[in-house]
Amino acid sequence: MNDNLLEIKDLYVKAEDKEILNGINLEIKKGEIHVIMGPNGSGKTTTANAILNNPEYTKTNGNIVFDNEEITNLKTDEIARKGIFMSFQLPEEIPGVSVTNFLKYAKNKITGKPVKIFEFKDELKKYMEELKMNSKSMERSLNVGFSGGEKKKNEILQMLVLNPKLAILDETDSGLDVDAIKTVSKGIEMFKNENNAVLIITHNTKILHSLKVDYVHILVNGKIVTTGSQELAREIEENGYAKYK
Repeated sequence: MNDNLLEIKDLYVKAEDKEILNGINLEIKKGEIHVIMGPNGSGKTTTANAILNNPEYTKTNGNIVFDNEEITNLKTDEIARKGIFMSFQLPEEIPGVSVTNFLKYAKNKITGKPVKIFEFKDELKKYMEELKMNSKSMERSLNVGFSGGEKKKNEILQMLVLNPKLAILDETDSGLDVDAIKTVSKGIEMFKNENNAVLIITHNTKILHSLKVDYVHILVNGKIVTTGSQELAREIEENGYAKYK
């Protein structure tokens, strides 16, 4: 048994007939924040979807171990119940289902325990205040009519409420202004502790201006070509990805 929370070994993934990931290796320990960066089309989002075993993607080689358990071929909902959360680039709108009811249902499914509604609403209000969200959003249909920033904050709210072991944030900073990015970064800091981990997937460095991370991985053409500290992200910001292509 090792101390890795997530371990990806020699992972190859394709969508339809196109090979997208070409031998990904990645280890994440509890208490760490990792970032995968890369140009558009490099395989960043595919990596996230492969971890959750999205059926639109096919693993052709390699395996994924989470919390010392093989999850490579588990169903997506089973993987989620193991403690992996993923936010999306374009969060889904669900008319007729309030933010409160969605989160209550999700928490019940994850924990297998009934949710005490009054305590749950108090918890929601506390987190929403920290994230500078209007508490009236609790009763709005999930993401319907929400601005881009509201949708991304709502994803962070979901992460805090569901409290997974591993949070995968896919392009959470995309399209956000400086203040919204600071709020999202604050939510990540509120979430992270010595028993969980965060994997941020992005193509730019905006979110890293307000957040301290442990490792930055550069993904190009479906492979991690180099790994470094936060300084690596600053290098990318100044010089781009040209030297790694």
